[in-house]
Amino acid sequence: MKLFKSLRQIFIKEGDIKRYFLYAIGEIFLVMIGISLAFQLNNWNDNRLKESIEISYYKNIRDQISDDKMLVESQLKFNNRFLIQFKFLNEQIELNNREHLDSLGLIVRDLTQYSDFDKKGNIYETMVNSGEIKLLRNHRIVNGIRELEEKYNYMNRMENIHYEAIMNHAISSTKTMVKFSDGTVQKPEQLFSYEFQNLVLSLIQIMTEKDKVYNEVLNEIVKTTLLIDNELNH
Repeated sequence: MKLFKSLRQIFIKEGDIKRYFLYAIGEIFLVMIGISLAFQLNNWNDNRLKESIEISYYKNIRDQISDDKMLVESQLKFNNRFLIQFKFLNEQIELNNREHLDSLGLIVRDLTQYSDFDKKGNIYETMVNSGEIKLLRNHRIVNGIRELEEKYNYMNRMENIHYEAIMNHAISSTKTMVKFSDGTVQKPEQLFSYEFQNLVLSLIQIMTEKDKVYNEVLNEIVKTTLLIDNELNH
């Protein structure tokens, strides 16, 4: 800067307007270059910061849905274990087979059991409301998160339907039929009635739908996790 100032004073003293004019243009040009470089550096820093934040979000989402995956898998196994038993119960009622009353009594007692993942958080909605979703540039990942949240919501609805069926129907139908402490059947005729079979079939239908949505959730988690891993490895 001192050099530029000295040159400016020399040109002014010598009265060389042409050389001073060229110098002034050059000085303005250098200032413009400096400002441009400063803007570019600032934009570069902003982009790096946004990219770092974006990567952090992807990692957090991946970790969260990976934890969800393990929980959904456990609920899927739990649901299937009882679904198999309830289907066996229905078969024996249909056949009017009373040879396995001891086993059937234990199964009837377990009609009050149900899987409940109960997903509370909403990744997509939270990020939309906070504006953070704008930082995710991979639209396939964003769509995957949105679809996953939709499946979570449906899964929660099915779990609520199952819970209400147990509270409103299963408990009242089984509390006088079976002694809960040891699973012994107290009223065989009630157990083999079509009314009770209708209840069992309703529970089987609900649990079959739950099995379907659990698997859909797991598939969506795998797809979204793969998209995130590919993005992070670029």
